[in-house]
Amino acid sequence: MIGLRTLDPVHDLQRVAEFYDEAGDYWLLADRRPHDAQKARDFFTDAPPGCDPAASQRLGLFLSGRLSGVVELSFGFPAPGDAYLGLMLLSPRIRSGGTGRLFLREIEARARVAGSRNLYLAVLDENPRGRAFWLREGFTPTGLSGTNPDTGHRLERLLKPL
Repeated sequence: MIGLRTLDPVHDLQRVAEFYDEAGDYWLLADRRPHDAQKARDFFTDAPPGCDPAASQRLGLFLSGRLSGVVELSFGFPAPGDAYLGLMLLSPRIRSGGTGRLFLREIEARARVAGSRNLYLAVLDENPRGRAFWLREGFTPTGLSGTNPDTGHRLERLLKPL
């Protein structure tokens, strides 16, 4: 059984921390080191520049009662009227099974309800599977890219009109 709900920083912090353990392969790729306890706390407060973290949606995907995916969706970046998908992470046990596509549809619907015209995200060059997923789902390169000074990763911004 699949469920989706807003995650609470008090009641769900431990769930998010345990989920991050399960999805530790992503943090090794993205941060070039294992996640720490602060990473789960940051999930509830991170937001793109100029966005109100309190207005962001932090969602959990539950399969049979177990947290199996997380999303951070913010509004107003890169411009007013846009939505930004700061994180969409699935457990390794459910990747490549179609759940990501269903999860993304819900995220897109929530962005539309919020009045967003476009959905943006950044993908790591070192994540070709992730990039292939986003392109299959209708995202296109914007031509903007940059390098994360902390990790050295090259990131490319993608866009999907809603």
